[in-house]
Amino acid sequence: MKKLVKDIVKERRDYNTWVANETLEDYSLRYAPKSFRKWSEFLVANTALGGISFLALEAIGASLLISYGFANTFWAILFSGLIIFLAGVPITYYAAKYNIDMDLLTRGAGFGYLGSTITSLVYASFTFIFFALEAAIMAQALELYFHLPLAWGYLVCSVIIVPLVFYGVTLINQLQLWTQPIWLFLMVSPYIFVAYKEPESFQYWLDFAGHSASATQLNTLWFGSAVTVSFSVIAQLGEQVDYLRFLPDKTENNRWKWWLAVLAAGPGWIVLGVLKQLGGSFLASLAIAHGLAESQAKQPVQMYLGGFSDMFNDPRVVLAVVTLFVIISQVKINVTNAYAGSLAWSNFFSRLTHSHPGRVVWLVFNVAIALLLMELGVFETLEAVLGLYSNVAIAWIGAIVADLVINKPLKLSPSYIEFKRAYLYNINPVGLGSMAIASVVSIIAFLGLFGPYLQAYSSFLALGIAFILSPLLAWLTQGKYYIARKNELRDRVNLSPSLIQCSICEQHYEPADSAYCPVYQGNICSLCCTLEAHCHDSCKHTPENQLALHSPGLLSTIKDRFSPQFLKRVLRFLGGFFLLAGTSGTVLGLVFFFGVWKSSEFSVEDISLISTLCLELYSLLLVLCGIGAWWFVLSEESKELAEEELDKQNLQLQAEIKEREKTQLALRDLTRQLERRVAERTAQLSETLQDLKRTQAQLVQTEKMSSLGQLVAGIAHEINNPVSFIHGNLLHAINYVNNLLKLLDAYQQELEKTNSNITKLEDEIEVSFIQEDLPKLLNSMEAGTNRIQQIVLSLRIFSRLDEADFKVVDIHDGIDSALMILGNRLNPTSQNPGIAVIRNYGQLPLIECYPGQLNQVFMNIFVNAIDIFEEQNKRRSWEEIVQHPNQITVSTEIKQPDSILISITDNGPGIPESIQSKIFDAFFTTKQVGNGTGLGLSISYEIIVEKHQGHLNCESIVGEGTTFRIEIPVRQVGFPSS
Repeated sequence: MKKLVKDIVKERRDYNTWVANETLEDYSLRYAPKSFRKWSEFLVANTALGGISFLALEAIGASLLISYGFANTFWAILFSGLIIFLAGVPITYYAAKYNIDMDLLTRGAGFGYLGSTITSLVYASFTFIFFALEAAIMAQALELYFHLPLAWGYLVCSVIIVPLVFYGVTLINQLQLWTQPIWLFLMVSPYIFVAYKEPESFQYWLDFAGHSASATQLNTLWFGSAVTVSFSVIAQLGEQVDYLRFLPDKTENNRWKWWLAVLAAGPGWIVLGVLKQLGGSFLASLAIAHGLAESQAKQPVQMYLGGFSDMFNDPRVVLAVVTLFVIISQVKINVTNAYAGSLAWSNFFSRLTHSHPGRVVWLVFNVAIALLLMELGVFETLEAVLGLYSNVAIAWIGAIVADLVINKPLKLSPSYIEFKRAYLYNINPVGLGSMAIASVVSIIAFLGLFGPYLQAYSSFLALGIAFILSPLLAWLTQGKYYIARKNELRDRVNLSPSLIQCSICEQHYEPADSAYCPVYQGNICSLCCTLEAHCHDSCKHTPENQLALHSPGLLSTIKDRFSPQFLKRVLRFLGGFFLLAGTSGTVLGLVFFFGVWKSSEFSVEDISLISTLCLELYSLLLVLCGIGAWWFVLSEESKELAEEELDKQNLQLQAEIKEREKTQLALRDLTRQLERRVAERTAQLSETLQDLKRTQAQLVQTEKMSSLGQLVAGIAHEINNPVSFIHGNLLHAINYVNNLLKLLDAYQQELEKTNSNITKLEDEIEVSFIQEDLPKLLNSMEAGTNRIQQIVLSLRIFSRLDEADFKVVDIHDGIDSALMILGNRLNPTSQNPGIAVIRNYGQLPLIECYPGQLNQVFMNIFVNAIDIFEEQNKRRSWEEIVQHPNQITVSTEIKQPDSILISITDNGPGIPESIQSKIFDAFFTTKQVGNGTGLGLSISYEIIVEKHQGHLNCESIVGEGTTFRIEIPVRQVGFPSS
């Protein structure tokens, strides 16, 4: 998106405790997230149905019966109930599907962001009007039972509701759950006992004519008037929606329960509502049959006194039960009225004032207005108030239903509900226009200006006009006023369940409750977007809108002739003036119509005089309205000038902050570069140091091996000379001894009788034993000298100091020499079971290599294996060692035509996986101090890989053994001999 009109200084928004605590707030201005919707379908539906306990339904039915008779009342209630049910299906479905309240649903169903403030006001009016009616009924019960004056009863009935609604749906759920069985029992039982004891009362009800001139016959005029009054409860759908938005998501597993909850607690409430209205009309006829005046028979308390009198004989018990029933019923409905009102006022004022003190504040405000209405006696004008109100309410509902069931299927409006300010036009003429026109026409008809029939059917006009105009206006505008700009985050609602952090309040919200704000260049939650007062909807200033502002015609001509400031003043003045004049005129007209024109107490002359006084008073009010409108214009200009000055200062401050941020970023970058250079140099030095240490260790090890080789070669040379002399002379000595023994034997045979001294000496030196053992002794000496010669030869082969460093050798000789040197650790003894060595030698060619270094590799691997066996033997018994003897297998083979493979395998305990990857690392060792350096395998790896261009790897399984594989080429590339 292109650069916006102006920059805004970002400022973090912190909400007060009431707003931040969603247990109190109940997401009053936003989508209900999945994490909060923790209740079952049954509990949510039960809570929503708990609101239909209001006794105003019975009062409406009684008022209609007395005014229009049974026939007109019965069919009017059924017909209005059918229309309300049909209207409720799409409304409750979309609200439950998108988890939004009535106001958010209205925004996206053709009214626009600011256009729905009017419906919020209508909805709020519904809640406090019915709150006042229900509380007035409860106050009547308190007056009868406790003799509490009505004025004080109104106060008590209002105040006790506030703490019950303070914690929102969390507490209301429990209240409705526990009171529902009691309420149902007390509501149904009177009808059962009346039917048993006074069955004739039903016939009296059917024959009741009331004030209707048509007696028990259906009269189209009275029928229409009755329908208009009964339609007034249509706004109750909004209160059902306020609870159904907390339903869990619809899935394959819960789809039947979800639909049952939506239909039963959504449009289904009117089924019980119709029964309650009819029941109220029946109880009113019963009360009149018992001799009660019509004015008292309209009161639900008096109705149920007659019904419960057939259940109990004691009047005190009847009064107590009726009082209990009325209190439970009215508390159940008024918590819903107060809760819905707090949501409606929150939505209304948040958009007008860009502030939100919390739902609890508007809860108290709503209850206070209802208390004022009660003190003014609203119950006395019930029929007139509801008749007027129903025209506006049904026009509102009709426009919404038309958008949901006609515009969306015909693709005249988006298929989804968009409720966020960032993506909506302020005014959508589709819903708002159709509602406004339908309301004005129906109210004019209701006041009788179009004749008695259209007066009676004013509600039908409201419904029909709104229902027809909505798709017509959507078609004419091509639906372009629904979505102001594309919602970039909408696809994430289904693709990613991860939360999105708001860049303003820094809380985390679901994608459905978030928007992208190009002004702040980050994501923003719907509440922060609603309360933003400085952006002036800059995100929706598209090129198309700018083109529309500069289109030719009358508007551009006017703009060319007058300054923009003048036009703004005129438009503001006219808007404020007509709003104040219209409101005051409506109030004054209603007072005159219901207080004077409809009253029988005034004569024609009195009415004429009062009308003249009203006109004079209205003229004076128009002057005051003009002054008020001009004061509003000036105050708004002053406010805008102050805001512009603050914006300029903020922009200057922001520019300075940006410069300092640039300097700080430059310093930070420089610091990071220096730190990176230092880190690189440190890493280089560290690597060089490690190389030096490794080289030093290799030199030490090489020097040790060189010295050891020289020492071994020297010792072997020194031993070899005397051993060769001894071994060479032993043959002659054996021959000499054998000859002497033969001579001695011949002397013994020739001299039969020897000298006694000779005989004595023979016995002392055991000549016979010497003759037998001396040859054996000489043979042992010969075997010993042979063994010494083999060891000396192995030492000479292992050290290779008498040969060139690089030459062609037989690998097997090096392996055998290493095993020969380690013979003392391999051969069994009385204390050591020994280690068996299995040689699986293949036919190998002579190999070009460094034989001394290769012998060192073999020695290191064999020594490691022997060390592991010896450690293992310390933990095993002699029997375990005999059953599972230690064994080393050496195998050689030609791997490829130009390389050989040497495998050295032991059946020891194996090497743990955590160590296997480190065994060839420099300076890594598992040996304890004093048991070697542990550098053998590291040096062996370098000898094989670097010196001989080969491969050395290790495979080990814990508990089974270890295999070292050495692969080296037959010919070394780069050497002269190759």
